[in-house]
Amino acid sequence: MTPTPSRRRGPGTLLLVVLGIAVLAGGMFAVFAVRHRDAQNALATTLIRASGIPADVSTPLANLMSLSPVPNTEAPGFNLVDQHGRTMSLQNLRGRVVVLEFMDPHCTDICPIVSQEFVDAYHDLGKTASRVAFVAVNVNQYFRTPAVLAQFSDEHGLDTIPSWQFGTGPVAALQSVWHDYGVEVAAPHPNADIVHSSLVYFIAPNGKERYLASPTDDHTKSGTAYLPAGQISSWGKGIALVARSLAG
Repeated sequence: MTPTPSRRRGPGTLLLVVLGIAVLAGGMFAVFAVRHRDAQNALATTLIRASGIPADVSTPLANLMSLSPVPNTEAPGFNLVDQHGRTMSLQNLRGRVVVLEFMDPHCTDICPIVSQEFVDAYHDLGKTASRVAFVAVNVNQYFRTPAVLAQFSDEHGLDTIPSWQFGTGPVAALQSVWHDYGVEVAAPHPNADIVHSSLVYFIAPNGKERYLASPTDDHTKSGTAYLPAGQISSWGKGIALVARSLAG
C-alpha cells in the first residue's frame, strides 16, 4: 500500500498561521497588561499604616502626610535668632510640643503652602494651641536677615500664630542644623532656586523626636505650585492631631 503523501502547506496557509499566533499572543499580552495595571492600581490604593501613628490620625491622613514615628531620641539643639532678632533655642521650648519645619523666605513653591497648613493647624488646635510652638529654620544662606524672615512671616500669615518663630543665623550655624536634621539644601548662587528637603518634625515636650512628616505639592502646567484646598485643610488637621496627641 502506497503511503499517502503528507500535505505541504503553501505560503498563504503559513501566513495565516503566523498571523493567528501573533493575534493570540497580542491578546494574551493585552490581558496580562490589563491585569498588571489593575494590580498596580490596587497596590497604590492599599491603605498601609505605620505602627505607632496616633490613633486619632486616620490611615488616609497619615498616608497623605507620609507620617511615620522616629526613634524616641533627643532632638538636636540649636541657638539662632528669630524674625524679630531675638534669641531662640530649642531648649527654651521645653514643656511645649514643637512642630519644626525648614523654610526658604524667598520660596514661592512649597513653603507658602506649608505656611497655610501651619496657620490652619494653629486654629484647629483650639485651647491646646498654647502648648504647641510652630518653628522653622531658614534654608536660604543668601537671605538670612531677621527682616527678610519677618516679611515672609507677615505675607503668609504666620505672624498670626503667637508661638511662631523663624530662625536664622550665620551660615555655619544653619548648616549645622540642616545636617543634624537630615535636611539637604542645594543653593548654587543667590539668584538660583533653593532646593531643599521639606520635612516636619514633631518634638515632644520632653525634647524627644517622635514623628516625621513630608509635605508635598503639585504644579500647574505653567509651573505654579499648588495643593488642593481640601488637602491643605487636611494637612492642618493632621498637624493639629499629632501635636495634640503629644501635648497630652
